[in-house]
Amino acid sequence: MRIARGGIFDVFNLGFLTFITLIMLYPLWHELALSLSSMEEAMRGGAFFWPRSFTLDAYRMVLGNDYIWVAYGNSIFIMVVGTVVGVLLTAMMSYPLTKEEMPIQKWILVLVLFTMLFSGGMIPTYILVKELGLINSLWSLILPTAISAFNIIIIMSFLRTLPVELEDSAMIDGANPVRIFFSIVLPLSKPVLATVSLWEAVNLWNNYLQALIYLTDKSKYTLPLMLRDVINGQVTARMTGELTGSSVDSVVAATIIVALIPILCIYPFLQKHFVKGAMLGSVKS
Repeated sequence: MRIARGGIFDVFNLGFLTFITLIMLYPLWHELALSLSSMEEAMRGGAFFWPRSFTLDAYRMVLGNDYIWVAYGNSIFIMVVGTVVGVLLTAMMSYPLTKEEMPIQKWILVLVLFTMLFSGGMIPTYILVKELGLINSLWSLILPTAISAFNIIIIMSFLRTLPVELEDSAMIDGANPVRIFFSIVLPLSKPVLATVSLWEAVNLWNNYLQALIYLTDKSKYTLPLMLRDVINGQVTARMTGELTGSSVDSVVAATIIVALIPILCIYPFLQKHFVKGAMLGSVKS
């Protein structure tokens, strides 16, 4: 009887999760099908699962526009440099906070946790960025959010699981703390660093609000701002005038798909580290 009940639950659970997965994936699949549809079929609207009158005109239009390549370059620069800078600085701050012998270690940790509850707000942050001369600079999307208090806690939890004997042995061999950090701690922390890197990369790639506030020159626009212009018709009207085979809807859908490709490509490479890094350090024996 228990097996029968368990089997029914498993079937119901699998069906329910499959249904939820399809609901979550359909909007993306619909945009893909819409981007591959012709102008007449895209304008019909409605729900459909496969491209209507298959065509690549929308992608030729989007990829042939210089605006998207400028936004792509800016977004890739922000994601790559911002992820490297953010993860490195976060790890460098997390490592000494795991040492009980560090002076005022607890007070510094309290200040870090304080920032998770309270922040200066949008206006003080804008004034600070302006006084630093970062307005209309790509660095305005990197430096203000380089260190995250939440990521510090995650990395600290992982670093506490590393054997202290490794560092002691390295110190006996004459290694200084900097050498220990870069040669021992960082290589052993690849799972948690991959996890934090993925979070940083996704946040930087999708950063719309800060880009909207700090960037004014279109040559500095990122993909979220470019998508805004496309959806609002500021770009699609000119683009669709150059190629009459696609509608505005199919161009918008193609732009969305093109903007998602880099993030979708990153996940498979970091997935194994992501699961391990999220779990290690959360449970102690």
